[in-house]
Amino acid sequence: MLKGIIPYAHQLLKTTVNEGDHVIDATCGNGNDTLLLASLVGEKGHVYAFDIQDQAITTTTNLLKQHHYENVSVIKDSHANLKQYLKAHHIKQIGGAIFNLGYLPRSDKQVITKSSSTLTAIKHILDYLQKGRLLILVVYHGHEGGDVEKDDILAFTKQLDQKQYGVATYQFINQKNNPPFVIAIEKR
Repeated sequence: MLKGIIPYAHQLLKTTVNEGDHVIDATCGNGNDTLLLASLVGEKGHVYAFDIQDQAITTTTNLLKQHHYENVSVIKDSHANLKQYLKAHHIKQIGGAIFNLGYLPRSDKQVITKSSSTLTAIKHILDYLQKGRLLILVVYHGHEGGDVEKDDILAFTKQLDQKQYGVATYQFINQKNNPPFVIAIEKR
């Protein structure tokens, strides 16, 4: 009955994203979150999908072509720079966002997300996020450097003003080997 981490994150996306929305996949990776977002926003919406690795850009682009989605901008750049790709009319208009933190599966495990860029991106997205919408972080931290990012993100999200944001976590506490968990931030 309990949902796994990714199915739970996808359930949250389905509750926050509406047809016609503009949304962000801050770490497109293998394209699965991007594909879901593209289906949720429909033809009138748009997805901004970011990654720094060629493999992620190619895999995501091919997956979108295979499913005939054209409502996505796949951007090879750090999510820290996402503000450069959003327009002024997107301020307080983003319908949702997701991050999968850590490293790209089946790739170079030395290329990981880092707190400095992730926190910059989170702050930008919170400025652009609509009230009543979610920013979702799937935190993988069982790799070298992962605990630093996890700790920095938890410290940042715990200090968010509760009058402006609701912050919740979803995790399995009896699993071994640093299981991933979800942080959901709702803008109030």
